[in-house]
Amino acid sequence: MKVTICDNRKQLGYQAAQEGAYFINQAISERGEANVVFVTGKSQVMTLFHLTQQNVDWTKVNIYHLDEFIGIEQSSMASSYSFLNEYLLSKIGKVKSYHPIDSCKDNVSKTIEALNKELNAHPLDVAFICIGENGHLAFNDPPADFDTTDPYILVNLERRSRKQQVSEGWFKNLDDVPEEAITMSVSQILSSKHIIVSCPDQRKAKAVAACLFEDISPLSPSSALRYAASCSLYLDRLSSCLVFGDRRTN
Repeated sequence: MKVTICDNRKQLGYQAAQEGAYFINQAISERGEANVVFVTGKSQVMTLFHLTQQNVDWTKVNIYHLDEFIGIEQSSMASSYSFLNEYLLSKIGKVKSYHPIDSCKDNVSKTIEALNKELNAHPLDVAFICIGENGHLAFNDPPADFDTTDPYILVNLERRSRKQQVSEGWFKNLDDVPEEAITMSVSQILSSKHIIVSCPDQRKAKAVAACLFEDISPLSPSSALRYAASCSLYLDRLSSCLVFGDRRTN
């Protein structure tokens, strides 16, 4: 794993976007298309902003969601669909294909079946992800399922994971946060040729330290990133403070 410490989240987003664009263009050059998955959340805003400024032929890119709440309306600001539309899709124009996750409760089994078929036919080239405050990858909360090889799975969301959604301002209170989600599995994330992790903010500092130094275990899902063939972890001064001793907050 390559770790890069940036002065702030803007610099973090710029460097993560540059590397991500390089790998997307590399896949396009080699195969004529690229398969890319995106996570959502405040940690990704600057990365996506700078990615939309890169020279990428998006008409040759197949785009996937990392996860989505079950039962949420697409129009909700907390939905992956709404987030990616606002911060990515509306800025880049036409793409080769787009595969949002259907959040309807009645369609969960069919949605997972269709997505798994799609991902099995289109191995990931680049995964843009983050680490949750509880150490989760996507919505694979501890203890995460390290054994499943299904690309997408249905999961129950841990309380700490749901509280993070409230603290970030996506929901007014804990009762509003869905208790289930469809998420890309840990094994599927690790299968990506390249993983770009954008992880700013001091609230992520403990999870970052666990990712880098705790035993690789389902109790610390992000620790599995150390198994990845190509993983770049981008931190700012605040998220890296427990790793490198820089505890400055301004």
